[in-house]
Amino acid sequence: MAFEPQRQGSSSKYDYNEGNGYPGDQQSLRLRRVSTQVSNQNAPQFNWTSTPAEKDEKGSSGPRELRSIPMPMALKRAVRQVQQMQVPVVSSVDSWKRKKTRFLLKLKEDVTGFLVFFTPWRKSLQKIGGNFGGGVHSYFLFLRFLVVLNFVSFLLIAGFVLIPSIVFRSVGSGLVNSTAPENCTKYDPNPQGLVVFYTYLLDVLSGTGFMEYSYLFYGYYNNTVVEDSNFSYNIPLAYVFTAAFYFAFCLICITARMGTAARVAVATGGSTVGSYSMIVFTVWNYSCLGDGNTRLKQKNIHYRLQVDLEEERIKKQAAALTLRQKLFLYTLRVFMGVVAFGLIIGAFWCISLASNFSQQNSGKEGIQGLFFQYLPSIVITTANFVVPLLCDQIAVREQYAPSTTVIVALLRAVFLRLVSLAVLLFTLWSQITCYTNSEECKLCQYNYQKYPCWETRVGQEMYKLTLFDLLINIAVLVLVEFPRRIVVDHWSSKLAQWVGRQEFVVPSNVLGLVYGQTVVWTGALFCPLLPGINAIKFVILFYCKKVTLFYNCQPPLKTFRSTTSAFFFLVVLLFGWGLATLVMIYSLAAIHPSMACGPFRFFPSIWSIVPTSFYMLSKTSQEFLFFIGSQAFSVPLFVLSCVVMFYFIALCSVYGKNVALLRAQLKLEGRDKQFLVKQIAELSQKLQIPKHNEEIED
Repeated sequence: MAFEPQRQGSSSKYDYNEGNGYPGDQQSLRLRRVSTQVSNQNAPQFNWTSTPAEKDEKGSSGPRELRSIPMPMALKRAVRQVQQMQVPVVSSVDSWKRKKTRFLLKLKEDVTGFLVFFTPWRKSLQKIGGNFGGGVHSYFLFLRFLVVLNFVSFLLIAGFVLIPSIVFRSVGSGLVNSTAPENCTKYDPNPQGLVVFYTYLLDVLSGTGFMEYSYLFYGYYNNTVVEDSNFSYNIPLAYVFTAAFYFAFCLICITARMGTAARVAVATGGSTVGSYSMIVFTVWNYSCLGDGNTRLKQKNIHYRLQVDLEEERIKKQAAALTLRQKLFLYTLRVFMGVVAFGLIIGAFWCISLASNFSQQNSGKEGIQGLFFQYLPSIVITTANFVVPLLCDQIAVREQYAPSTTVIVALLRAVFLRLVSLAVLLFTLWSQITCYTNSEECKLCQYNYQKYPCWETRVGQEMYKLTLFDLLINIAVLVLVEFPRRIVVDHWSSKLAQWVGRQEFVVPSNVLGLVYGQTVVWTGALFCPLLPGINAIKFVILFYCKKVTLFYNCQPPLKTFRSTTSAFFFLVVLLFGWGLATLVMIYSLAAIHPSMACGPFRFFPSIWSIVPTSFYMLSKTSQEFLFFIGSQAFSVPLFVLSCVVMFYFIALCSVYGKNVALLRAQLKLEGRDKQFLVKQIAELSQKLQIPKHNEEIED
């Protein structure tokens, strides 16, 4: 009985605590049990009895399932250890399949790690991307791609043309006897007698003298055919087929890389739609080790978010414009486009004048002769430097989004550089084929007096453009960029601060690479070693650009999206490939080859070696090739190609619709979450108001 008051007291105490929101012991115990059950229900459930091999058979692997479950890392390690300790009872065939699968996966990981370890400039590219953003990083990735492409192309040409020509030069025989006029076969590029010592330097710079008659240029290769009972090798045929396969190989590499870039652009949306959440939740690399790598990754994420926010800001500004403002903006863009087009046309006119003047004074020697030889290169380089700067300023005035500004400036610079090269080639070929005076070409069907070996002359022009581009880049680095950085850092005047450190302008630098690669493609038929020279040039250019980037440049104030720009860089490169392909087709089929040099000196056209060699094949081989070229083979192949193409187009359309639906669902889910959060906030406010009134009454 003595304990009754205590029970009542405890009961009253319990009621008191309950009234004040503090549960008693029994209720607290019940709440803990309920919360434990709820937490167990909400906790991530994992199948401890499943093994990785069983998950592979079901279509998902154990490690991937573990990564997707929100569990502490220590618990994940324990789960993994338990799985590895389990020994399932399986047959020998299943055991062999599991071992094979594990071995192949491990081999794939090892090979991938090995290739990544030997990837050129991997750490440098990581550092560049972290400090200067994805746009500058995409430029250096593009440069590395061109280095590898040129190196592999050089190995291809060396294996099928250069090395066989060196080995078989003293053996073999020509295809036919020469019946050409005597005046058409005169060609002696070797200098006679003693020469001044600096002449060798001039020869290296211009590709003349001792370099003209070497394996560097077309004119040194013979029409050698090696025939044996067990072996046959045709140098002219290998020359043509290697050039054709070289262009096809470059097209395949560019297309494959474009496919990869397009998939990345589609996966990221190519815009700011959904990219914020992707960057926040998926972009971090948990394998980053060390403070340096972590900071670089943080900077990279910062630049990507900066690009998205800048794009979104400009879109909102464009959407808020009135009709009068839009009309004024479009009028301004049309006017600026006409001004930019006028500048480009003026540059073409200057290049044409310089090319004609250079060809008219090509017979002079010494420093003056070198100047006249380099005059087209000087004018082209000057135009490619001045006009894009003006076009960049025009593009800024047009008030496009950052990515659109880059694309517009890039298109104008592409048009300038590629068409300037086409103007140079047209001017040169108009003189080779006697376009203005056909009397000079009646005897040999080309201007043999000025160009006894016109293929070598075209190769020399492309060689000089490649070499001059490298020299200009080095000179700008040493004479302009370093002095500018020194003046800005050590001179506190207003002029120096206004000039400031330079920015790494990605469009102009990318156009330099595209222009250089287009020159190489154009001259590869006439200068077979030009891809190797260009590979060395791009390696030197990589280190020059890296030095100027870290020591002379500041991070870009206006960034742009690297996913779309990487795809667009390859599209621009494809334009250069198309121009060079037209040049090669015209050279193979339209112009008569030189009768005094080269492996095609006795043929009416370079392509004539293909049908001539075709009729030398056996009858079975001829019938097989005739069948491949007949309608019985080509029409079914065309129909099958169309069916496959339409299938992939339909598949792409279905995937595109699915992606659009998923994005719409994500937007709806986001709106639903915003609505629920708003409702929760309103309910919480409504619940707080009675409590506040009760406190006031108390």
